[in-house]
Amino acid sequence: MRRRTFLLRGAAAGVGFLASAGVRGQEGSGRTATELPVIISTWPFGKAANLEALQVLQSGGTALDAVERGVMTAEANPAISTVGYGGFPNRDGDVELDAAVFDGSTLDGGAVCALTGYRHPVQVARKVMENSPHLILVGQGARSFAEEQGFSAEETLSDGARAAYQKWLKKHPDRLGAPEGHDTLGQVALSSQGSIAAACTTSGMAWKLPGRVGDSPIVGHGLYADDSVGGCVATGMGEEISKVCGSFLVVERMRQGATPEEAIEEALDRILMRQGQNPAVQAAFVALSKSGAWGAGAIGSRFHYAITRGNQTEVIEVKPQKRRG
Repeated sequence: MRRRTFLLRGAAAGVGFLASAGVRGQEGSGRTATELPVIISTWPFGKAANLEALQVLQSGGTALDAVERGVMTAEANPAISTVGYGGFPNRDGDVELDAAVFDGSTLDGGAVCALTGYRHPVQVARKVMENSPHLILVGQGARSFAEEQGFSAEETLSDGARAAYQKWLKKHPDRLGAPEGHDTLGQVALSSQGSIAAACTTSGMAWKLPGRVGDSPIVGHGLYADDSVGGCVATGMGEEISKVCGSFLVVERMRQGATPEEAIEEALDRILMRQGQNPAVQAAFVALSKSGAWGAGAIGSRFHYAITRGNQTEVIEVKPQKRRG
């Protein structure tokens, strides 16, 4: 099968990055104890999330603490239109937030979907994991749970998002314009103790149908982690990622011996090869193995991710390969 994705891979001991046209080759320095922790996040705003997560780990926090606090940086930032307080609303003008956490050491998780009135859905998701018998709470149930857990309700429609919605509404007074956007913040952290956790948070597609939920808060779709293997998070067209159980697929392929980049390539190939699939569909994954090897890949459009190794953090661009034939 022809290679359909353009991938960057992290270096295991003595192995460099995959060299491909249009991307600067780099030489890996190996995975030693001094290079841990390793943190990887989607999109350029993942850099701030990584720096926050790193601080948590350096202060003695767990991998789960790190990813929760890490993604909260985007949830609080009104300049980010796809996550949290800055997230664009659905077609009715309501901001519905989705988030999930997953602990690779216990295979426990928690998620909320279509949560309104709370700027940090990832915090509520963690409480679902710790203080409820359930994995996912949605809509009014999630909102009531957040209130019961002592979270304070806040305005979630930022000034920027409100202005964008009014502009969209003038263009689509019937509220039938197509949904847009897909830049979920997902993060995976590998602590110095070898624990792995993942988190995702998003406001979903702008102008979506009320109640729409993508892959992000669904365990095995938008995120998955297992200390004995590794972890993965996804971003892009959630409906397509869910159809291949994307993040679970990546982790399971790593369990079978694939490197992170090989596992990601297979997941992206499955999306592309689905019968009737639009070759321009956007999807991307980032993943870490338990050894600290890491990888990223995308289809459909350019993608950036943030990687932290030890104390070094950088944002790297992936130029996806177009579908061939």
